[in-house]
Order: sequence, then structure tokens, then C-alpha cells
Amino acid sequence: MSRSTPIHVIGGGLAGSEAAWQLARAGIGVVLHEMRPVRGTEAHVTAGLAELVCSNSFRSDDAQNNAVGLLHEEMRRCSSLILRAADAHRVPAGGALAVDRQGFSAAVEAALGAEQLIEIRREEVAGLPPPDWESVIIATGPLTSPALAAAVATLTGEDALAFFDAIAPIVYRDSIDMEQAWMQSRYGKGDGSDYINCSLDKRQYDAFLAALLAGEKTEFHDWEKPTPYFEGCLPIEVMAARGAETLRWGPMKPVGLRDPRRERGAYAVVQLRQDNALGTLYNMVGFQTKLKHAEQKRIFRMIPGLERAEFARLGGLHRNTFLNSPRLLDGTLRLKAMPRLRFAGQITGVEGYVESAAIGLLAGRFAAAERRGESLAPPPPTTALGALLAHITAGADARLFQPMNVNFGLFPPLPEGAVMRINRGERKPLLARRALGDLEGWLGTQRRTRPARSSAAQTAVAQQRREPHQAEL
Repeated sequence: MSRSTPIHVIGGGLAGSEAAWQLARAGIGVVLHEMRPVRGTEAHVTAGLAELVCSNSFRSDDAQNNAVGLLHEEMRRCSSLILRAADAHRVPAGGALAVDRQGFSAAVEAALGAEQLIEIRREEVAGLPPPDWESVIIATGPLTSPALAAAVATLTGEDALAFFDAIAPIVYRDSIDMEQAWMQSRYGKGDGSDYINCSLDKRQYDAFLAALLAGEKTEFHDWEKPTPYFEGCLPIEVMAARGAETLRWGPMKPVGLRDPRRERGAYAVVQLRQDNALGTLYNMVGFQTKLKHAEQKRIFRMIPGLERAEFARLGGLHRNTFLNSPRLLDGTLRLKAMPRLRFAGQITGVEGYVESAAIGLLAGRFAAAERRGESLAPPPPTTALGALLAHITAGADARLFQPMNVNFGLFPPLPEGAVMRINRGERKPLLARRALGDLEGWLGTQRRTRPARSSAAQTAVAQQRREPHQAEL
């Protein structure tokens, strides 16, 4: 692979912009392809790079007690363009990092446009990248152009999911009341105790059903309305509306289960299935939903055993295009079927602005190291970056893979001795402290092995693009 040829980044959203920036910081030439305004999407309203389509919030900025806030801090320490622009265009939002969306997008575009190693091309990449593009990062997000999505699906043999994808909530295992819940598999299958079960009597079931049907639902955007539901993954409230007994003979059927503390079988049962290899997160089986988040917390805490449930992820409804990353990508985000292609951002199965940009950051660093002939180890799984990467490339169950936000349930637990000595309120700050220490070790290894950025090389690449040298952001 020639070191003088540029790396191509497809998609000028948060992930693609961050990947291009990280490559340029490492002295690697980049061609950044963005199809807008040549071809628009149903959701974007500008041609700006890193346009925020929905909310202007990057969520909590608390690096000690919130996993996304920790991810902010880790990205800042990795010289993230997205976090620099967000900090520069912050607007009041309490403990959250919210931004002026126009100023933020303009800052990202100005920084990339001023970088002499980056060429921005306004064009659609229709289909797979040409064979002579030796290294490519695809960061096209949930609104990937149909031609490219179809080409990737054909290459991988996997469906690129482009329908309303209803996602079930995920609960922290240690917030479930096991005095009320019990472990059992239906009919004793598997090892006999693969699921956590929460039982409801008829009165509880009827109250839950009424709340579910009356709960406030998410409204669709106009551009989402024509997209059909996936029949195999219907929202639970859609199923409930088909009849009072539908849930009892669907995801809440009690058949094959028996609460050991009851003389009779339960009227209905909610099952939770382990969602990660660490056993810290449990998915509410069949509870994909379009209820608004506050309603989900209120209604799902009506279930016995979940009265104090803490949610690592709430349910949602998305028009989504994403890969089955645990099956298709390696640990450095390369497509196993065609390793010259890397993927980044929401198409890899992460949720959220910050998570998408974080995977772009990692993809850029991995591609840069590969171009230099180096081997870059993934960040430790004890970091927010490493935990998120490990989840989408190895930690999640490929059979059940769904998009995920960063959360502390993805992190390896603290040593058992440390857990015994701390109370619950101290756990997250300790995880955060460990993460930042381990991140510094990972970055330190790169600083010791990375050669100085060659001004001669960057000038040569810039001259090839006939773009003037301008100051960095």
C-alpha cells in the first residue's frame, strides 16, 4: 500500500469528519466525500459538514458519573475535532453539552477546509469504492445512499437494515430486585437459568396493559412515515393494541415458567436476557417500543422486580441502516470480507452523536497506523472508547445485535475487592478514574512510537491537491 496515496472517507457527518481530522493529524492525506448538496437526504436541511439532524445536545458532560461525559473527556484527550468545535459553540444546558448547531457545523467545515492534507469532494459514491482506493472509511450513517447500502449488503451477505427498527430497553443487572425476580429458562432449556423473570398477576397485568396503551408515543418525522415496521420486531404497544391477550401469548407468555415463590403459575411474565458478555446488562425480551423515554421509565417500573430499575438504554424506534458489526467487522473496524474497507459511526451500530464521532476517531487512528505500517492496539476495554469498540466488534451477541449508546454496563467491573469496599455512589467515579488512567497509557504508547509529522510530506500532498496551506483550527 503506497504511503503517498490518500485514504478516502465517505460521509461528511460527525464520524467521517472526525476520521478525516484524525488522519490529517497523523500526517496522512485524505479525500473526504460528501454527497450533499449534489444528492440530499430526507433529514438534512443544509449542505454543511457535521450537520446535527435532530437534537443539538451531546448529552451529559459529567466525566465522573456519566459514561457519555467520560467519552467526551476521552475524546478531548485524543484531540477530537468534534469535541473542540462543540466546546467552542456550547450553549447553556445545565450539565449537558449542547451546541449552537449552525456554529458547530460551520466550525467543523472550516477546520477541515483549512487543513492542507484534506480534499473535500462533493459527490455521491454510488456502490462499492473503486478497487484502486486502497484504504477507505465508510461513515455514511443511518441515511446511507441506497446504492452504497445495497452494494455493502451484497458484499457481506447481511441485510443492511432499512426499516423501522424498534429497540428494547436494557436494564442494569444490579438494579433488578432479585427478591421478586428469579432465574429460569422456559421449560428448563439451556442451563435452566438463562433468563431473569418478573411475574405479574391478573390485576398487575391489566394495570400494566392499560398504562401501555395510554402512554405517550413518539411521533414520526414526515420523512420516516413511509418506512414500514419490521413485522418480526413490532413495538410492544402495537402488539398490545391487537388485543388484551396478545402480550400474554407473545413476549409475556408465562408458559413453561414457574415462580418458585408462588404456589400457582404466573398470569404473565416479563423475561430479561443477558445482553453482554460481562453479565452487567439485561435486555427486556420483546419490549421494543416507541413510548417516550419518561413514559418508558414510569410504565416499565410498574413490573414487579423493576420498581427501581436503572436503564442503560431505553427503547426507541429508528429508520436505520447498520451492520451486524460483531459478525462483520474485526477489532480495528475493518470489514472481514474486504479489509480495505473500514466502517465508522452510526452504521457500525452505535447510537448517538458522540458515540458516532468516537468510532470515527478510532477508525481514523487505526487507518493511519496501518498506512504507516504500524500496529495500533485498540484502546483498553476499561476506557469508554475501548468499551464501546469492544461491544460492537466482539462483546455483543451477533444474533441479537442492536444499536447501543455508551454506558457503564459495557465496562469490565472493578476488582471484586474494590467493589466490596465502596458504596454504589462511588462506583462510577472509580470506573471513570480507571478509564482516564488507562487511556493515558494507551495514548502514551502512541506518542512514543509515532514519528513526527513530516512537513515535507504534508506539503507534497497539499501541492498535489493544489490547495493552499492554511492555519489549523
